[in-house]
Amino acid sequence: MDWLTLIGIAMALAMDAFAVALGAGLTLSPLSGRHLFRLGFHFGLFQALMPILGWLAGMTVQHWIAAYDHWIAFGLLGFVGGKMIWEAFKEEEGEDATDPTRGLTLVMLSIATSIDALAVGLSLAMLGISIWVPSLVIGLVAGAFTVAGMLLGRRLGAMWGRGVEVFGGLVLCGIGIKILLEHTVLG
Repeated sequence: MDWLTLIGIAMALAMDAFAVALGAGLTLSPLSGRHLFRLGFHFGLFQALMPILGWLAGMTVQHWIAAYDHWIAFGLLGFVGGKMIWEAFKEEEGEDATDPTRGLTLVMLSIATSIDALAVGLSLAMLGISIWVPSLVIGLVAGAFTVAGMLLGRRLGAMWGRGVEVFGGLVLCGIGIKILLEHTVLG
């Protein structure tokens, strides 16, 4: 696989991570280096590991995974996005908004944004392409796009105030709907 194709694939896979990171950057105040590292590292790690898992699975489970991967991504993104929207409208009683860079939310977002990378790994296995360099490039690009998305989200959040948490939740729900539509109605 040539480098231009590989970079194009990595950038395409990183778009979901970028959009989710943009939403996270909108909701986190203040945005710290720890937040940037956690989300960037986990999104990059999951984006690097999913193609390896897909490649290892190869042809044996391709049809099984393809049948419902879009429903998993839709459910995870819808749940996290809905939770963000719900918390934006909740009465403030000294509670902090959920930090998308911690705990179960971080794991769910990492899985949801990297499911497409699993399919890429399956495809590379069918083409007989070694997965190690593509996986590394995909992970690094996703990590960089995640950090860039969070930084851009922070700037937009500073301009628009606290109500942008709703927008972040809507972005996540929109990505989930887009994935679902691409694999059902439009696909």
